Amino acid sequence: MQLPEITRDEQGIIQVKIAMSYPLRWVNSYVIGDSTGYSIIDPGPRSEVNEQAWQQVLQTLDIPISAIRSIVLTHHHPDHYGLSGWFQEKGDMPVWISARALAEANRSWAPGNTAAQDLVQLFASHGMPEEITSRLPDHLDSFVPQVMPQPEVSLIEPGQPLEIGGRLWETIETSGHAAGHISFYQPDQRLLFCGDAVLPQISPNISLVPGSDPSPLESYLIGLRELGQYEVELAYPGHRRPFTHFRERTEKLLLHHEERLQAMEERIREKSCTGYEVCSSLFNNELTLHQLRFAMSETLAHLVELERLGRAQRQEQNGIITFSAK
Repeated sequence: MQLPEITRDEQGIIQVKIAMSYPLRWVNSYVIGDSTGYSIIDPGPRSEVNEQAWQQVLQTLDIPISAIRSIVLTHHHPDHYGLSGWFQEKGDMPVWISARALAEANRSWAPGNTAAQDLVQLFASHGMPEEITSRLPDHLDSFVPQVMPQPEVSLIEPGQPLEIGGRLWETIETSGHAAGHISFYQPDQRLLFCGDAVLPQISPNISLVPGSDPSPLESYLIGLRELGQYEVELAYPGHRRPFTHFRERTEKLLLHHEERLQAMEERIREKSCTGYEVCSSLFNNELTLHQLRFAMSETLAHLVELERLGRAQRQEQNGIITFSAK
């Protein structure tokens, strides 16, 4: 197999592009440290291809598994969390994650969880046709192999500094994209591992998920404003390339979501709509089921935010919820 792309920058941080599904195609993992030990941030989703990829990467970098001192996770999504348990089996290193992110992982992946059924019920109540919702359980089950085995974790307490690769990093917990998401800030060098909290070219998905944050867009915007206060020379995102215009990017994302709120408000001002009708009117009709799941969850996140702001109201009839502008 082809060796994943490996890039080492002048800060000594190594970016490794690990394969994931379309449309993103790869997730950034980061290796940071020196001859005394290394940390890996967000090792990527588990698959045989990615196991082999990491074996090749470590061999190329001349890093034995015994030299990996920790796995650090920004959040619980499979493309970030997935291989952490596999690494721990190989090297018996600690896996660091926030308590809230661990709760989200358990809600999503623990035996006996009802995440798929809960999502089907949510989407059905917002007008998604049964021909689509009936495919969701198998779709969600397809991600389980990407996160097995699950690791024994060490918890990052709110505000706890964490040593990563021989440097001390401030931890910043935000929500919205994923509850309990942690970014890691190095104040001396003004570096930030921002996971999926801020991405340089695409807008992170903001999803309403049953049993999780009831106001994810509100939480995300609060987190964006907090992150935008940091002086960042270079940000290392979960997807795409490291970038320098961090504060400007947080401002653009704030504007993007206000524009999306306005677009949805205009849509439900014309007539009362279900969440699925709003989603269908604003997103591409050629979406895969995976993309449609995210589009629907993001639509609902914006509609409940309009409701929270007093700009929309919901009605329910025969178990189906609709929204109209106030």
